[in-house]
Amino acid sequence: MAASASDPKASLWLVIGFAAVHAALWTLVLANLKAAQDVHMDVAEAFAWGQKFQFGYGKHPPLAGWVAGLWFKLFPVADWSTYALAMTTLGCGLVFCWLVALRVVDRRRAFFTVVMLALYPIFNFKGFKYNPDLLQLVTLPLLVLAYLDAFDKRSARSGLWLGLAAAAALMTKYWVLTMIGAIGLAALLHPARMLFLRSPAPWVAIATLAVAMIPHFIWLVQVNFVPFAYAGDTYSITNRATINELVLGYLGHNLALLALPAALAALALAWPARGWRPFPFWSRGPNAGVRFSQAINVWIIQAVVAIGPPVGAVIFEIYLKTDWGISLFFLTPLALIALPQLRMPRIAPVRIATIWLVATLLVLAVSPQIVAYDAREGRQEGTTWRARSELARQLSEVWHMRSPSRWAVVVAYNDIGEPITFYSPDHPASLVPGELWSSGLTSFDEARKLGFIGVCEVGDWKLEKCEAWMKDNAAGGERMVITTRRFFLGKAGDATAWNVFIVPPAK
Repeated sequence: MAASASDPKASLWLVIGFAAVHAALWTLVLANLKAAQDVHMDVAEAFAWGQKFQFGYGKHPPLAGWVAGLWFKLFPVADWSTYALAMTTLGCGLVFCWLVALRVVDRRRAFFTVVMLALYPIFNFKGFKYNPDLLQLVTLPLLVLAYLDAFDKRSARSGLWLGLAAAAALMTKYWVLTMIGAIGLAALLHPARMLFLRSPAPWVAIATLAVAMIPHFIWLVQVNFVPFAYAGDTYSITNRATINELVLGYLGHNLALLALPAALAALALAWPARGWRPFPFWSRGPNAGVRFSQAINVWIIQAVVAIGPPVGAVIFEIYLKTDWGISLFFLTPLALIALPQLRMPRIAPVRIATIWLVATLLVLAVSPQIVAYDAREGRQEGTTWRARSELARQLSEVWHMRSPSRWAVVVAYNDIGEPITFYSPDHPASLVPGELWSSGLTSFDEARKLGFIGVCEVGDWKLEKCEAWMKDNAAGGERMVITTRRFFLGKAGDATAWNVFIVPPAK
């Protein structure tokens, strides 16, 4: 491994093999850990988007839905395949992060960086749900790679690739504007900025990005810029104490996640073959393993995306979610390993890979016991524990007992409707009662024409609002109450009651 990590020919296959094994093992781990739960709403939502290819889906740009749509044309609609999708996404991200690292450090350090990322909880435990945030761990490394390449070559062709990479990132989620802005600042603050700015690369990139985004911009105009209305309504808050609490939580959460790979990397670097001395991996002097000019770019980009969102949240009074940090810290391991004072022993990649392997196999071995313990102790908090998969199957049977047609539309809030779309054999399109930023997969007119099933969860805080919508729009339908309960390893979960409204197709 030590030889392959530094070999120009073997290192690529080493990284691809490592990423594939990581993805396969953690697919098994997650399938075990989540065996007593339904898939997350975000995963079901991406699946629903993929049922109909559009240039946008109400709240977000379309790339995450397109990828999910292609994935489920090749793989079955099952829980395990959603975890395989998430881990395949992260496996690709690891390979692209290695390509980024090669622009900054030597091959040994680049492989060490990849293993650090594999130990970062975002790339294992917290990477269980495929959504636009997770897909950014493919598109953002590609964007940074294209920028570093353009900064080196300063050609029109490299600018073209940078513009296309920026468009792919922006088609993932509008949040990537933080990374695009950070790259722009890096280009302006770098000591060699004039060489880059006087070349055609940045200007070709800007033009390419503008042209590539035209189809999506046309869609935005057609839907009256509804994603921005959604963001403004959902994430704008004025309570200063709440804003400060969210910012501190965001910073603490992401620093805690980064602490694990940093600590394990320090252990791999510091563990001596003989004796013990403090900081054996730290030394002054020239370091041929680091390209200082490109390291400056990485440090600026990582600093801006680390500091910018919390500061922006405080200034502009924005609800800052911890999940928004998922895509913003993949450069941190590289930023640390690129420090010129840090020395990389030849055995260090082997040590950290051993730590990764032991930790992964240990988690894989105990994962069935963890989920069994949770079931025995009755730990069933959160929407994924409610038996929405069973509800979807029961509702499908109820519909087909009354109609020979396919069940086309379910009317429910996202945490109910999207999982029903995923688990029902008919995969009905989900329509949210009274929602202004519809995904565009269906409409109320289509629901009335084809018929629909409305679902309101008893005890949910939105029950009164849901019932009011059903009273206005499903008054002539059949009403029933369905109760579901999850059973796992002989343990019965909590029962959930659902008010169901069945509206037949229009005659």
